[in-house]
Amino acid sequence: MNLDADREHLDVAAVVAAGESLTVEFKRGSVNDRQVIETVVCLANGQGGTLLLGVEDDGAITGAKHRHDTQTSPMRLAAAIQNLTEPPHAVDVSVHEVAGVEVIVIEVPQAIPGPVATKSGLFVKRAIGTDGRPTCIPMTPYEIVSLGLVSRGIDYAAAPARGASMADLDPVEFERFRRRCAATSGQESMAKLSDTDICKALGLLHHDGSLGLGAILLFGRDAALDRWVPTAEFLFQDLREGGLHANLRLRGPLLRIAEEIAALLDLRNTTTELTAGIHRVDIDLMPERTRREAVANALVHRDYAELGPTTIRLTDTQFVVSNPGGFPPGITVENMLEQSRPRSPILADAFRRVGLVERKGKGINEMFEAQLRAGREVPDYTASNPELVSVAVPLGSVDLDLVRFLLTFEDSRQRPLALDELRLVHELKAAGSATNGELAEALALPSGAVRTTSTRLVEMGVIEARGSGRNRRFHLTARFYDLAQDRNAYVRVRAMDPLQQEQLVSEYVRSYGSIARSQAAELCQLAPTEARALLKRMTDKGMLKMVGERRTARYVPTDSHHQVPAEG
Repeated sequence: MNLDADREHLDVAAVVAAGESLTVEFKRGSVNDRQVIETVVCLANGQGGTLLLGVEDDGAITGAKHRHDTQTSPMRLAAAIQNLTEPPHAVDVSVHEVAGVEVIVIEVPQAIPGPVATKSGLFVKRAIGTDGRPTCIPMTPYEIVSLGLVSRGIDYAAAPARGASMADLDPVEFERFRRRCAATSGQESMAKLSDTDICKALGLLHHDGSLGLGAILLFGRDAALDRWVPTAEFLFQDLREGGLHANLRLRGPLLRIAEEIAALLDLRNTTTELTAGIHRVDIDLMPERTRREAVANALVHRDYAELGPTTIRLTDTQFVVSNPGGFPPGITVENMLEQSRPRSPILADAFRRVGLVERKGKGINEMFEAQLRAGREVPDYTASNPELVSVAVPLGSVDLDLVRFLLTFEDSRQRPLALDELRLVHELKAAGSATNGELAEALALPSGAVRTTSTRLVEMGVIEARGSGRNRRFHLTARFYDLAQDRNAYVRVRAMDPLQQEQLVSEYVRSYGSIARSQAAELCQLAPTEARALLKRMTDKGMLKMVGERRTARYVPTDSHHQVPAEG
């Protein structure tokens, strides 16, 4: 038996009861060594995990055969696995008695750096199959290359383009680079360099004279791209009703593609004129910073070792940019506003030099801020997964109150609100009022950061508080609504606290069986966005549940199981 205390006390029955997942695999006890090795490789090339021998797919514990004469030696099995994987992959093995039979537990760490293969050269990874169940599937050559580069911290753009020479690069693209550098502050000297010196300055020309793949991506002729980076393809779609319909497949060096996509988006951008006092401003359908950063981030951060195009899509409600490959290591949807880690530092540096990405490496923050300043919802990354990064930028209605406030307040103070301040004001505008805890949850921010931001906004006279302790609630001040030119809204927010709003809605639902958002807005004298936030809050608390979708959605008591017909 393995003597490691943690493994000795592993609750195997609980692991079995939880079922198979992306990190847990069951195998019957008679499985051969080849299948064991392949499953270990599969888990290692995913998130790592636990392999249980002696458990059927349905969770029945039938026991594992002895693998070494009359017993199973954990140390011998662990050594065999390490010897039959390439590079050698160390695992922990233990044997447990469960329900009168032996179960072999193999704990597999994630392959870092990866990937790992069987000694015979088989690469497999953990994934969800077509039946919705976790399974092991073969890795494509592109995935093997991609995982190897990422896990070893190797920049794809620095990898050699074997056989390529300066003749494979297009002088027109170098001129494009120089022109943009000349127009970018601090980069004027780059505009005076020769083609060769530009490649050296960007880290694209190695000491042995070979070119990196980044040189092909940035400056390559079309034939060179087809040969060395065939994955560099881009799809532009305009699917809007009444829009300038398009379904264009683009190929070319990245700076040219960036300019072509920018021109396509500029052509489809519209503006709304807003006047607030002496100020007049045009509000873009897609703020310039948003569309620039969304496209540049896609070109710089996509995984060019993965198949599939980068897709830019316009619909009636969203501007969507999707990329093959997940986030760079260490970046998640939750921390992307705090962390900045380009997949390719070489490409990121080139795009910064020509002014196509934010120089501080905070392009996503720029997008969020641009959206909020335009009175629009923030970009949504929740459709992203380990194989895809997707950002959806809402193109819905503009919050003119917020835009008017920003125009006048920031002009009078000569100080723009920071991103977290903008996010908090936007959330309070939508919700009506909230505690620090509710704001931290809604904005996915640390509670300490929210407390600091809310205190600063109170001192600035943008929000005010009622109550104390954890029940202290914040809402926008009369000054906000005065600057936003909507004084009646302050009266509505100030006159009725959230508890009163919830009581009114609960009484209405008890009396009439259900309530629609429009009815809640009228009942509590709230704007539609505020009514939506109120009903969501009550749903999250378990006071209501939603039936129907979108325009037909209604809210009923949680103990009611009948669906009330939607209003005609």
